[in-house]
Amino acid sequence: METVFAVVFTALMVAFLGLHFLSLPANFLIMGILVLWKFMYPAQAVDMNTMFFVTTGGLVLLGEALEFISQLMGAKKYGGSRKGNLGGIIGAVCGAIIGAPFFLGFGALFGALGGAYAGCLIFEIAHGRDLHESMTAAKGAFYGKFLGMSIKFGIGMFVVVYGASHIWG
Repeated sequence: METVFAVVFTALMVAFLGLHFLSLPANFLIMGILVLWKFMYPAQAVDMNTMFFVTTGGLVLLGEALEFISQLMGAKKYGGSRKGNLGGIIGAVCGAIIGAPFFLGFGALFGALGGAYAGCLIFEIAHGRDLHESMTAAKGAFYGKFLGMSIKFGIGMFVVVYGASHIWG
């Protein structure tokens, strides 16, 4: 029966990776699966010690931080102001929420990216920047958001492989 649950838990972790495309907290759910495995099978999860959870938890938090920082740095590199960055962050969150009902949930991905662009653009224009400078800064917010989402997805893939190796180990 343990093998069946190992298959189910591993499949759930892989499925949760897809939640990145819906702008949902996939890496935190993957961590939850690993904690649940440790709780359900403590004898088989001996190598899932404190250091394992500190490492995976640290990676999950690093992914969130890098997603946030990359959006900020992207807009800044392309000339965005602090207010434009704030607009990009607000726009990404609002865009993900607004886009979630569309394209079977994948609209959240497009909404987050488009929202980062639109939010930064609107805030830059609202604070007196000309259209060309504002569009350039917004492009940076878009690129940064995309890079951050990609990094977070990559970290999630690593956590799934690392966790599965401990489930099956």
